[in-house]
Amino acid sequence: MADYFLVTIARGPTWDPARSRRTQIGWDEHAAFMDALVAEGVVLLGGPVGDVDEGDVLLVFDVESEDAARAHLADDPWRGTGLTIASVEPWSVWLRSANGGR
Repeated sequence: MADYFLVTIARGPTWDPARSRRTQIGWDEHAAFMDALVAEGVVLLGGPVGDVDEGDVLLVFDVESEDAARAHLADDPWRGTGLTIASVEPWSVWLRSANGGR
């Protein structure tokens, strides 16, 4: 059984490459939605990989299954437009710092 699920989010069909990530149409609604998932303890970590405005986003989900991760993202205002789910993969943590990171 996986400890967590890693969700990779890619830019969707309405992504405007002329705008930065936080100035995309619908950013505020999407950010509020994601903040709620963090507050619920469903998303533990998340952020862009590589280029802040053009890179994919990696999210660490604390859920029981891939289906649960996808279900949590189903109501994201950006789903299918500003973003698309590129992958959901189980992650088994084998190494962990005693201090828990930063």
